[in-house]
Amino acid sequence: MNSRRARGFTLIELMVVVMVVAILAAIAIPSYLEQSRKGRRSEAMSAVGELQLRQERWRAENPSYADSTELATMGAIPTLPYYTITASGESETAYTITATPTGKQTGDRCGNLVLSWTAGSGKPLWSGDADCNN
Repeated sequence: MNSRRARGFTLIELMVVVMVVAILAAIAIPSYLEQSRKGRRSEAMSAVGELQLRQERWRAENPSYADSTELATMGAIPTLPYYTITASGESETAYTITATPTGKQTGDRCGNLVLSWTAGSGKPLWSGDADCNN
């Protein structure tokens, strides 16, 4: 009675492994993509903050905030691969900076990141979802 034992995996075992891998991928990939978007969003917010500092430096020496032409001449408007940053509404007391998503960031749930500043207000006003402004 020589019983021979089969070695290897059955088709059912392989299907179970494939199913587990598919479930893990379905959970992990969207989370990874959101973290990538969040990192690019953070980079854009940092660039907007840098532009805000440049505006304040300009305002310390001039009677109004720099307009977009002056900012471009100074090289103050940062260039990012996934956002286009623009300044608008410059006056003696206020300005607005907008970061518009482009490329892979276009589908970002936060959309445009808009910072509005009025001199003497104490802190900048970010538009949109509070979760997007962290």
